[in-house]
Amino acid sequence: MKFDHLYQPYPSARNTVFARNGMVATSQPLAAQAGLEILQKGGNAIDAAIAAAAALTVTEPTSNGIGADAFALVWTKGKLHGLNASGPAPSSISIEALKERGYEKMPVHGVVPITVPGAPSAWAELSRKFGKLSLTDVLAPAIRYAEEGYAITPTLGKYWGYAFKRFKEVLTGEEFQEWFRTFASMGKAPEIGGIWRSKDHADTLRKIAESNGESFYRGELAEKIADYVQKYDGFLSKEDLAAYQPEWVEPISVSYRGYDVWEIPPNGQGLVALMALKIAGGFDFTEKETVDTYHKQMETMKLSFTDGKAFITDPAHMEAEVGHLLSEEYARKRRELIGEEAIEPEVYTPPKGGTVYLAAADGEGNMVSFIQSNYMGFGSGIVVPGTGIALQNRGHDFSLDPGHANSLKPGKKTYHTIIPGFLTKDNEAVGPFGVMGGYMQPQGHFQVIMNTIDFHLDPQAALDAPRWQWLEGKKFTVESHFPRHLLQALIRKGHQIQVTSDSGAFGRGQIIWRNPETGVLMGGTESRTDGHIAAW
Repeated sequence: MKFDHLYQPYPSARNTVFARNGMVATSQPLAAQAGLEILQKGGNAIDAAIAAAAALTVTEPTSNGIGADAFALVWTKGKLHGLNASGPAPSSISIEALKERGYEKMPVHGVVPITVPGAPSAWAELSRKFGKLSLTDVLAPAIRYAEEGYAITPTLGKYWGYAFKRFKEVLTGEEFQEWFRTFASMGKAPEIGGIWRSKDHADTLRKIAESNGESFYRGELAEKIADYVQKYDGFLSKEDLAAYQPEWVEPISVSYRGYDVWEIPPNGQGLVALMALKIAGGFDFTEKETVDTYHKQMETMKLSFTDGKAFITDPAHMEAEVGHLLSEEYARKRRELIGEEAIEPEVYTPPKGGTVYLAAADGEGNMVSFIQSNYMGFGSGIVVPGTGIALQNRGHDFSLDPGHANSLKPGKKTYHTIIPGFLTKDNEAVGPFGVMGGYMQPQGHFQVIMNTIDFHLDPQAALDAPRWQWLEGKKFTVESHFPRHLLQALIRKGHQIQVTSDSGAFGRGQIIWRNPETGVLMGGTESRTDGHIAAW
């Protein structure tokens, strides 16, 4: 990535950051500082990423927790590695069991949608395979934040307040009371500028660190998790936790205008971003702010996401092959559907056959793209007493329709929204990137990569540029600062577009690019949240 080819056309409160020895970009300043602290103590980018991830469970619990899932792309010694630390459905759950209880669809909250959490296994496995420091050293900043407390930042305080108001109305059962004791102990959400701490959270992180994750899956913490879930007639068991291991996977990619864009393979939805880029690669985009550019981008994403939702699930259960969905044949057939007017998307017929994101880099050339999430904010609303562990509700994405690709089955992994991204050129690392936020994530990846490669925006500009999001059919939302003349022209083409002032709906991203000639790092962080880059 030639830095002098990039520019910043948008006014921003932040400038792109340059550094040489290391960089950590996250949505929360203290978590970025935790990663930098570990770099300065002799850790590498992998250690820094783990430190930031663990710190984010403390400093941004509105988006992730110890009971989350995680994925990572790690560049080290000239090779890109993929880690899938998402957990499967419990072995005792089934569509029949839920229908016997009266469920017509997977619930959002409670013990039923809880799947095996993978995040602690990701920390331990990354540390084991690539780390320089002990997990005890790496988790020390997060433990300190949990024990001593920290000040609530503006975006964090806003979303914590939203969650408290919503949970007060919908989480009325006894099983949810630990959430209120942990995250609203004074009868309300912490105020912006107020101090929040959790000794239970600190104790749990210490047990994970000292046991290299074993306590969470095959020890004291595992027993507490399983006992509490089963006390309220949930499905997750000690056996489910004990059997779990994260999975090293081969990342998938497409070539886009001389660069290779990498994602984690299904069950993650990164495939959607790659399908969209494959389709877009057949068009010429000479200018960013034109009706034709936005129209083709929106139609491309609409088609690729329609197919992604239809096919992506646990790879052992996928009907369509990943290789075909990334082929020129697929891209050509979908591209041919894009004309001058907005279309209603239909699913492709294949041939028979609430998240946190962080990026880290060090002076040695190691780079990490890492993401973890409880899903939908605080997740299931279930917090295990005495541990601070907020459990995810990732199982909510399963379908109770037996004929659906993502139908619920014991031990199956669901369609997963969280995705880390990575960019290379000529077999050299350019760097990690990501945009968290539910179904916005592949759309954010698509827009950020096009902003970088097609329109030559620097990292901060690529993140600051107005975003759009496909919802369904012909429906899109755009940010309030989206150009009005382009908005009206797109509506005339048949797009059904709503303008929203909720910037949080458009995801929160981080980018770090590396100059291969000098090793200099260049980073951008999200202006839609309390984003921060710590560097030296």
